[in-house]
Amino acid sequence: MFDTVLVANRGEIAVRVIRTLRELGVRSVAVFSDADADARHVREADTAVRIGPAPASESYLSADRLLEAARRSGAQAVHPGYGFLAENAGFAQACADAGLVFIGPPAAAIALMGDKIRAKETVAAAGVPVVPGSTGSALTDGQLAEAAREIGMPVLLKPSAGGGGKGMRLVHDAALLAEEIAAARREARASFGDDTLLVERWIDRPRHIEIQVMADAHGNVLHLGERECSLQRRHQKIIEEAPSVLLDEATRAAMGEAAVRAARSCGYVGAGTVEFIVPGGDPAAYCFMEMNTRLQVEHPVTELITGLDLVEWQLRVAAGERLPYAQADITLTGHAVEARVCAEDPARGFLPSGGTVLALHEPRGGGVRTDSGLGEGGEVGSLYDPMLSKVIAYGPDRATALRRLRAALADTVVLGVPTNAGFLRRLLGHPAVVAGDLDTGLVEREVDTLVPDGVPEEVYAAAALLRQHSPGPAPGPRTWTDPFSAGDGWRLGGTPARTLRHFHIPGHDPVQVGLRPCGAATELTFGHVGEGGRPPAPDSGSCGPLGPLPGSAETARIIAADERRVTLELAGVTHSFAHTASPEGRWLGRDGDTWHVRDHDPVEASLTGAARSGADTLAAPMPGTVTVVKVAVGDEVAAGQSLLVVEAMKMEHVISAPHAGTVTELDVTAGTTVAMDQVLAVVTPVAGAGEEA
Repeated sequence: MFDTVLVANRGEIAVRVIRTLRELGVRSVAVFSDADADARHVREADTAVRIGPAPASESYLSADRLLEAARRSGAQAVHPGYGFLAENAGFAQACADAGLVFIGPPAAAIALMGDKIRAKETVAAAGVPVVPGSTGSALTDGQLAEAAREIGMPVLLKPSAGGGGKGMRLVHDAALLAEEIAAARREARASFGDDTLLVERWIDRPRHIEIQVMADAHGNVLHLGERECSLQRRHQKIIEEAPSVLLDEATRAAMGEAAVRAARSCGYVGAGTVEFIVPGGDPAAYCFMEMNTRLQVEHPVTELITGLDLVEWQLRVAAGERLPYAQADITLTGHAVEARVCAEDPARGFLPSGGTVLALHEPRGGGVRTDSGLGEGGEVGSLYDPMLSKVIAYGPDRATALRRLRAALADTVVLGVPTNAGFLRRLLGHPAVVAGDLDTGLVEREVDTLVPDGVPEEVYAAAALLRQHSPGPAPGPRTWTDPFSAGDGWRLGGTPARTLRHFHIPGHDPVQVGLRPCGAATELTFGHVGEGGRPPAPDSGSCGPLGPLPGSAETARIIAADERRVTLELAGVTHSFAHTASPEGRWLGRDGDTWHVRDHDPVEASLTGAARSGADTLAAPMPGTVTVVKVAVGDEVAAGQSLLVVEAMKMEHVISAPHAGTVTELDVTAGTTVAMDQVLAVVTPVAGAGEEA
């Protein structure tokens, strides 16, 4: 076994690899860019080396800087994690040339299977069925479009390099092929440095099932069962489970044998995944899609049902050990499900999010495992992949694993960074998911039912009371606390007044909440306020239902509240909320005005409201970088015309004209870094455009 291993990755990936290195007694070396100097993976490694500035191209993707870090730290081997350089044949060869062991397959196997076109030809020759599609490499845009028309719409455009759904485009309309091919090339170039594309027939309502393989350098190749990865959004996996409810033992064995043949066909060594597209109505008609020559993000579900540490066996195989198992020794016990928690905001169309992690709670124990790179105080920016952590649940059966994972996601809190945890929890409760009736289009078809239109009113009520109880600075030994400065509605010799709070949650109308003490309880009234609404003046009066606020209002009654918990009653239902406070006892927030309520979806309700912009103003929907600017000031544009492209976390978002008009303001150029809601451009409508719209 090695003495020292450098982990050429970041975030939860690096933390996961470091954990196994620690268990094996191997010294770990982390690498970090300037953006990650205080990151969790840096703190958990035995030592860490700075490799450059924040952009990945100048740090995490720089082979020269990584190899120099390995030399300086005395590493004997490099573990690339999963992603970034894990499937880069050039980096694997550079490690070998530098006398370092690359913990992964040989460079030749990476190069072969990393080229999806050559990979399909190779495995087909080994007797593995493949998806019909284009043939040949380096096809031009015109050749791709022609191949798509010959195959018949709809088709799937795919980068020949890389994976993870980056650059994949499903095209239904042949008229859009040119635009979609250009966009797919841009994403592929940005993600993998290679914009070569292929086109494949789209299989309607397919299931995505992959087989985990492990091979040593002595000719032994095993498969470790399958993973169901059909729950995807924008071609990216969000929920994975093992085993699949679709496969019977005969089909499982046949697909496993096909995966082993695929691995042998390229001289594979190490951990890898062979991915298949499977018609839900005919599982025996599976087809090879691609091989990922690395450890997958979803490997924990395989670990839980097999009892094997896949990172450990990556290390042992790389050190020259033989696999100690025969295929008959591999057994699958129980069921495991994994959810990917990402920095994205479902309420804003799943756009990438970011911010400072103000408070963090990640579930563990009781059949639950969390693989995470998060830490309190850490910054989540727009430079890297949006995945923050993985929550995995195990049970003796699928129903138990699903219940445990839903409960674990409900207990996941990342204050300061909007995430998709609530969306994932609702998805796991969808009837089709519970029944195991899955396909890769399920999430997209049901997405509107899985993203709530509004924020539950009890969340506003609890946030208002949290504000009411928010402690101020601790008084000194002889300091008098002014009761008139308290936010509890107290007044001298009179009936307690109603206190008004005006909250705003991004993506929703402002809400006003009125609070008034009434005996041992507190009564609340709240209602949604349209743009331009103003809060009514505080009133006084006897206890009882409060006067309505603008909009439809209801009354809630606070049953109990303290610094740790709020219990309130609304429409006959009792809700209990736990609060997250800083170690100093202050409620956490941005500038003291944002609070977090631990229930339902974690939300942030701000007293300050949000900046409003006119209908003519185009603002950045997410923090990121402007990559394409297609217009200039003075240009006439049509309604819906693409004007700019903003990229964040390897995802593109097109900014289109809201109406026909003239570009009268353009505040950015290609390469400009922008914050969320930053003004990008202004399109002044032509006369009559508003009426026509």
